[in-house]
Amino acid sequence: MNILDDLKLQYKTGGMVQKLIFWNIGFFLFSLVFFYSFSVGSFQIPTWIALSSDFGTFIRTPWTLITFNFFHAGFLHLIFNLMVLHFSGRLFSTYFTDKQLLGVYILGGIFSGLTFVLSYIVIGKSGLLVGASGAIMAILLSATTYAPFMLLRIPLVGIVKLWHVTFVILLVDLIQLPLDNTGGHIAHLGGALFGFIYIKLLQSGIDLSKGISMILDFFVNVFKPKKKTPFKKVHRNATKKVVNSFTEKDITQKQIDDILDKISKSGYDSLTKEEKEFLFKAGK
Repeated sequence: MNILDDLKLQYKTGGMVQKLIFWNIGFFLFSLVFFYSFSVGSFQIPTWIALSSDFGTFIRTPWTLITFNFFHAGFLHLIFNLMVLHFSGRLFSTYFTDKQLLGVYILGGIFSGLTFVLSYIVIGKSGLLVGASGAIMAILLSATTYAPFMLLRIPLVGIVKLWHVTFVILLVDLIQLPLDNTGGHIAHLGGALFGFIYIKLLQSGIDLSKGISMILDFFVNVFKPKKKTPFKKVHRNATKKVVNSFTEKDITQKQIDDILDKISKSGYDSLTKEEKEFLFKAGK
């Protein structure tokens, strides 16, 4: 099994956190090809992708409230965000589903974008915003609001509570707010606020992420190719064949379940070469 097949298998068997990481990397590579200026030495993300604080531009390109969350201004920007996404996403997935994670990512990103635009209009500044930081902060604050006293082992620090880590991150944003990248820090705080609001509403019985799930399910069903039911020829010995086929299917499914359990406990890298190849063939 080559590297491409290995990546396909990781994408297919991984959870929403892994899929979001793949998506962000994919869009970064896309922007590297089409939007990186070697003469300037930086990305030139167009206003139909980046979120603009100019009200006229924003009104003409409202979809940028979503697109800006998947593009980054540099390699280090991407790497740092993906590290925090992996950390906060794993914590979130301890208590909530993949659909809720995706919903919080998208809605948190939208909320952080609106916070950026409205704040810049009020203070009279203009600029463009890209990056998943606001959406990731929404995920982190959701997990922290729900389980603030979760214990974490931090290298060189020791065991701390989750709210301690989140507090430090928010404090850094507040300190840097007037110094550098004001728009980015405003978006971080906006995403954090959404994460807090999301959990409080969820605890009262309102799940905002359901709206995103319904929209995505609708589009999946619309564009999903319809499978034609093939003509089945009936044989006299069909009963015997069905019994044998069902038994083999049960054995295969059990092997798949065992491998997936191993992935959930020890990670994809713990699989042997034979297990990876079996899972890849079963996925086909």
